[in-house]
Amino acid sequence: MDNKGFELGTDGPTRILVGVDGTETSLRAAAYAAGLARRQGSHLITVYVQSTGGAAAQFPATAGAMLQTQDDIARELRQLVDHGMKRNAIDAEFVLRRGNPYTELIAVAAELRVDAVVVGASTQSGRRFVGSLAGRLVKDAVWPITVVP
Repeated sequence: MDNKGFELGTDGPTRILVGVDGTETSLRAAAYAAGLARRQGSHLITVYVQSTGGAAAQFPATAGAMLQTQDDIARELRQLVDHGMKRNAIDAEFVLRRGNPYTELIAVAAELRVDAVVVGASTQSGRRFVGSLAGRLVKDAVWPITVVP
């Protein structure tokens, strides 16, 4: 048996990435990932991507409001991660990026060499899985992906 590429000495992921955006499903995904990280003794990487696209970004007044809202969400998510990390004794970090959520999640996962990715299912009608961020990750990623409903 050839063990090339097989990591000896681990039973599960050592670095887990979870994508959050403040939605209910992403917060459930974060709770699931935090529990997994605590049980496995893994490092948890929570990623929030501030989207720079969309129709609202093309108008200065709405773009400013959108950025302020995203900054507020990022601040709240960082506080949740910090609080949960301390309360549950989890080794965790919060990563903030700007850009396309799919592209940035893949980039952070590659840069930080994660072993698993956890995301919430889409809440948009008709995109519960197919065509969603979760669906694209499942189709294209090289890591195990867990999609939390």
